[in-house]
Amino acid sequence: MNPCALNSPLPPAILQRAVPDAFIAALKSRFAERCATALVVREQHGRDESSFEAPPPAAVVFAENTQDVADAVKLANDYGVPVIPFGVGTSLEGHLLAVQGGISLDVSRMNQVQSINAEDLTVTVQAGVTRKQLNEAVKSTGLFFPIDPGADATLGGMCATRASGTNAVRYGTMRENVLALQVVTASGDVIRTGTRAKKSSAGYDLTRLLVGSEGTLGVITEVTVKLYPLPEAISAAICSFPSIEAAVRTTIQIIQMGIPIARVELIDANTVRMVKAYAKLALREEPLLLMEFHGSPASVKEQAETVQEIASEFGGNAFEWATTPEERTRLWTARHNAYFAAIQSKPGCRAISTDTCVPISRLADCLLDSVAEADASGIPYFLVGHVGDGNFHFGYLIDPTKPEERDTAEKLNHALVARALALDGTCSGEHGVGLHKMDFLVTEAGAGAMDMMRSIKKALDPNNIMNPGKIFLL
Repeated sequence: MNPCALNSPLPPAILQRAVPDAFIAALKSRFAERCATALVVREQHGRDESSFEAPPPAAVVFAENTQDVADAVKLANDYGVPVIPFGVGTSLEGHLLAVQGGISLDVSRMNQVQSINAEDLTVTVQAGVTRKQLNEAVKSTGLFFPIDPGADATLGGMCATRASGTNAVRYGTMRENVLALQVVTASGDVIRTGTRAKKSSAGYDLTRLLVGSEGTLGVITEVTVKLYPLPEAISAAICSFPSIEAAVRTTIQIIQMGIPIARVELIDANTVRMVKAYAKLALREEPLLLMEFHGSPASVKEQAETVQEIASEFGGNAFEWATTPEERTRLWTARHNAYFAAIQSKPGCRAISTDTCVPISRLADCLLDSVAEADASGIPYFLVGHVGDGNFHFGYLIDPTKPEERDTAEKLNHALVARALALDGTCSGEHGVGLHKMDFLVTEAGAGAMDMMRSIKKALDPNNIMNPGKIFLL
């Protein structure tokens, strides 16, 4: 076997496995033109939004239903070939890379909404349905699905990484919102976990085990999630602050007072400048909070007034309100365009992203020290955060041809994660472990918990074909 040629700091034990010609022939016999071996297709499925590089998969299989997935996985298990599930390719931690070779199993054509049960506030979809597609499908029922990671990711991918995003401060993450799954196991069997019931005490919680497993225990093919009534009234606001500390202190007080704010997002002054140039928005070049309030007209008004009072105590000013969908979309453009605005600000760069999350009371301690370190490093960066959760993201912008810049960014990331763990936080609030955070996970979880994870992996995937080389090495 040949070492995987990676232009990134990945574990040296990751090796490419041979993919037998007989296996590819068997796939082509089963899937015909839906088994693609053209280089351009393989390269498209061999990269994500991370800064890592790896050889492309040996083939791409386009599944259209659960039986397709089961047949592809069974063949892969028979030949000992890795399988990497693929949705729309928006992951940030190298989840989609074929670091041990194998095939990419694309579920994006599995995009049917199976059943909408409005009276129970649930919906069941195939794994390739995206969050925007889901919300369009349920719009007429007066319900919506609140998990918004920014990218228009698939529900299967959002389950696999235990995604959350801007609404998590009020509605929770995928962990709290997934009721049931249909999954193809490593042997090619199809199982169901959970039901549409609101709660259950029956047996092991396999749904929670698979949500966040990053494709290492099975391929998710169907998802049942909770829906919520569309709020009677929604109001959004932008508020500028004289410093990041002022914005963070405002957030901490909002959460600690129990105000049921739906979204509260931080954007630092660097990112504001990048977004202004990218989206041509008129924003003050100061740290700002983007907030959203859901409820009845009276409750939304009360929440907004209380938050404005808190913000003013910390120097918050230039409140800009939006109550129509068009105005709210314009305000939230700043947040959703932040990543792409940052990448465009330094042509040819790649972003080393961070994903720490800490208890809300320790947010200022963690964030402000990390900002000081980033400023001192001289590395360009952007900073955004779901600060109502204690979760924030630096994006260190590096020239991939300059190893010294990557080294500086990784040192900053290591210092940040160490600080977060010391404050009883986590190395990953929502992006997952993938390739980038394997060492951090060992520190966070400890040897005993890692041994248990490996035991589960070996029991459910004895041939180690399910997205191997992610989360941990066997």
